[in-house]
Amino acid sequence: MTKKQAANKKDNWRERLHEVIYEADTPTGKIFDVVLLIVILLSIIFVVIESVKGLDPWVYDFLTYAEWIVTILFTLEYIARIVVIKRPFRYIFSFYGIIDLLSTLPLYLSLIITGSSALFTIRALRLLRVFRILKINRYIGEGNKLMVALRDSRPKILVFLFAVVVLSLIFGTVMYMVEGAESGFTSIPASVYWCIVTLTTVGFGDIHPITPLGQFIASLIMIMGYGIIAVPTGIVSAEYSKASRKEIVNNTQSCYNCNEKQHFNKADYCHHCGYKL
Repeated sequence: MTKKQAANKKDNWRERLHEVIYEADTPTGKIFDVVLLIVILLSIIFVVIESVKGLDPWVYDFLTYAEWIVTILFTLEYIARIVVIKRPFRYIFSFYGIIDLLSTLPLYLSLIITGSSALFTIRALRLLRVFRILKINRYIGEGNKLMVALRDSRPKILVFLFAVVVLSLIFGTVMYMVEGAESGFTSIPASVYWCIVTLTTVGFGDIHPITPLGQFIASLIMIMGYGIIAVPTGIVSAEYSKASRKEIVNNTQSCYNCNEKQHFNKADYCHHCGYKL
């Protein structure tokens, strides 16, 4: 066997394993992701049960052994994800790469650092992969459209939030001057807090105006709050309508060469590096 044939054989092996681990288009890929999700769910259940006090000692011993098994499985999975791609750093420093790493560290850190077991809950973020497994294209597409709409709405929403902060500062200062410490408005920050709570229609009731003028201003703020709630909803709805007319990524294809995942439907080649999918 020549060196070229040996290299091709190695790449073929890695490509097949890459399809299993990174994609859910094949039966083995679906089985892998389903098993992975079951393990993740079990690990979260174990962590939740472990936080309960007063159980029999054998339960905690079982949970400890089970957590070690789960952690070892996650460690093997993390190593496999690095091995089967040509550019591992794209995965290591990606969102899921960081989450996968953090999901394997807590138990190891618990051997040397007290209290690191609280990091176990970060495994819940890995459940986002459920969308790759279900392969319900309609819902995956709608989720991507919502993400695009939120991203495109960001500048408008930031301007809107700035306007809300300005209004809260103005009305909070006014209420501080009108009501004073006797009504609980002991400072401008406390008054701004009350204004934000009232403007968002939460209304905790820990601070409330007593004077007729203060109650009148509070009524205006409450009515204004209903109008303010509708603004971001309209912004996102408008951007969502625009996103619905665009071609949105709607598959689980992952490039073996560069690990790029954002490919259009029915794409044959990676748009990032040109590698055949």
